[in-house]
Amino acid sequence: MAEFFDVYDERGNWTGTAERSEVHARGLWHHTVHCWLVRPDKGEVGDDINGSSGAKILFQQRSGNKDTNPGSFDITAAGHLEAGESPKDVVRELEEELGARVAFEQLVEFGIIREEESGEVGGVPYIDAEVSHVYGLVTSLSLMEFQLQEEEVSGLYEADADDMIALMEGKVKEVTVQGVQLREGELQAAETVITCSSFVSRDYGYYIAIFKFLRDLAVNP
Repeated sequence: MAEFFDVYDERGNWTGTAERSEVHARGLWHHTVHCWLVRPDKGEVGDDINGSSGAKILFQQRSGNKDTNPGSFDITAAGHLEAGESPKDVVRELEEELGARVAFEQLVEFGIIREEESGEVGGVPYIDAEVSHVYGLVTSLSLMEFQLQEEEVSGLYEADADDMIALMEGKVKEVTVQGVQLREGELQAAETVITCSSFVSRDYGYYIAIFKFLRDLAVNP
């Protein structure tokens, strides 16, 4: 079934709707939602590179079958807003991708960012021009309590907020992270080593700012 998005001009004025393939072929501006999860952590000092920050940031590993950035690490849950939807529909993405049911009022707004990138998938060029509504959510759920959508997400990992900030600032080259991987329909404990290039390519400033925001949310709820 074809997906239709609301599309906008450079100034943010709504100009109509268009099918997903047309949106990406023509580089039409459209809206998406990002929701990052963070878990309060009372680890002992010395557990992590810089000692425990008091916050564990959760991030997903994209399915290997995704048409863009397969297998890369990414926002905990994110997606496009379909025609007629509003940013409040971010809770739909949380439930679909992670099996987490929450009220929109539980989310804390980070802000709105604009991103534009181009590439090629299967020999077909695309231009992705997104206006993204970004939110944070403090959760007490352990990784094993999530239900991952196999078509979208292959794993869910977490790492200390200060370690993630140090990684994106270039102060460390890699971080060993713990998580769960979806194998034959079941979650299994996993460990892997991540670098900056393990993540979907974005301005590192975005990652640094959101990780600091999430750390503050968890430490000062």
